[in-house]
Amino acid sequence: MNLENKISNPIFKIISEAASEINTKAFVIGGFVRDLIIGRDSKDIDIVAEGSGITLAKQVALKLGKNTHVSVFKNFGTAMLIYHGEQTWEIEFVGARKESYNRDSRKPIVEDGTLEDDQNRRDFTINALAISLQQSNFGELIDPFDGVNDIKRRLIRTPLNPDITYSDDPLRMMRAIRFATQLSFDIEKESLESITINKKRIKIISFERIISELNKIILSETPSKGFFLLKESGLLNLIFPELCALQGTKYIGGRGHKDNFIHTLQVLDNLSQKTDNLWLRWAAIFHDIGKPISKKYDPKIGWTFHTHEVIGSNMIPKLFRKLRLPMNDKMKYVRKLVFLHHRPQVLANDGVTDSAVRRLLFDAGNDVEDLMTLCESDITSKNDKKVKHFLHNFKLVRKKLKEIEEKDRIRNWQPPVSGEIIMKTFNIKPSKEVGIIKKAIREAILDGVIPNEYEKAFQFMVEEGQKLGLKNDKK
Repeated sequence: MNLENKISNPIFKIISEAASEINTKAFVIGGFVRDLIIGRDSKDIDIVAEGSGITLAKQVALKLGKNTHVSVFKNFGTAMLIYHGEQTWEIEFVGARKESYNRDSRKPIVEDGTLEDDQNRRDFTINALAISLQQSNFGELIDPFDGVNDIKRRLIRTPLNPDITYSDDPLRMMRAIRFATQLSFDIEKESLESITINKKRIKIISFERIISELNKIILSETPSKGFFLLKESGLLNLIFPELCALQGTKYIGGRGHKDNFIHTLQVLDNLSQKTDNLWLRWAAIFHDIGKPISKKYDPKIGWTFHTHEVIGSNMIPKLFRKLRLPMNDKMKYVRKLVFLHHRPQVLANDGVTDSAVRRLLFDAGNDVEDLMTLCESDITSKNDKKVKHFLHNFKLVRKKLKEIEEKDRIRNWQPPVSGEIIMKTFNIKPSKEVGIIKKAIREAILDGVIPNEYEKAFQFMVEEGQKLGLKNDKK
């Protein structure tokens, strides 16, 4: 098969000419070739040279002109440049190599090699595809492991024995599941069985690398596929047992509860149709994480999960730390959404009051839209009538949120009367009385007792101060 017509961009001829000038052979390899055949856009091009990839990169830069900068990574034997043409591509150059592994490390012993050696070390057949850039056979596809047919079969398969592939570099187990999820491919039966056999080898991989792959699964179009594969292979229980704890149903007296693992993945898939916000998707994953701890059976009403949102939100910092997720505003955002995710549902059930809406706006702030999107995605009932009922009620909640925000300006609310004004008015120093009055003003505004206006809030402040025995020195 010749793909010359698919690599018509001038950069490929430039690389070909540069390789010829330094008497080396160059090939496009890996993901770019795979995506070219599948028909997916790709921002990165990997070039492998039978020789020095760094030397080839410098020669290409020389031909492109003085403004082309080459980033060299000597420790890895790689170089990278940015090509700005009809498309902007990040092009990485590396010398062909062969690898061998020690049992206790995924870091290979690397030696110079040929294209064949380089293809042998690739993780999957669909990533071992190469295109020749030699002038004699420019565009020829080199496919030693039948990767093209695996693309047609939509199959993830290792070039060599999967036990060797996964044992050598256990991160490839995560990558197999990630590619299967992103491309909507199946994992070859033998390969999936090998992942199950070798799953404990994942322990030699850092959580940072594991989470990098997991984030790519989460950002895919249907992330549940990846999580089901992680669960089936046994990897999920090793890296995220708290999520596995959601699985299963239990019946007492004929009363059961839904499988919260399956429910969580349905919520994640629902949300993924609406947003590519990674942290909102993490909030979906975590939203019911407190249910196993809060689960109780009440003979009168059946299964309950009271305060699961509180328990779940309290679990978030520890889980973020364990999973090496960022302990910053991202964690606080996820924790807030987990804590609040039940509130709009309660409003939808009990009717929408102005006071409840004000408090939701106050607590959610600028994240109220994300919260509502999460809550709408949380409707997974098989009862269409019930789903329509909840969605209708959520529309009412959204309408009320907009009306109250326009009227009372509660989102990211700042008190109309500050602590400084309170201290100046009553001629007092910082004290608990100041805090009591500020809280009373806030509650009065949220409850609709007074409007969110300075004059009414000031008058209310004076009255609250008098209740505390304070004298207004500004009369």
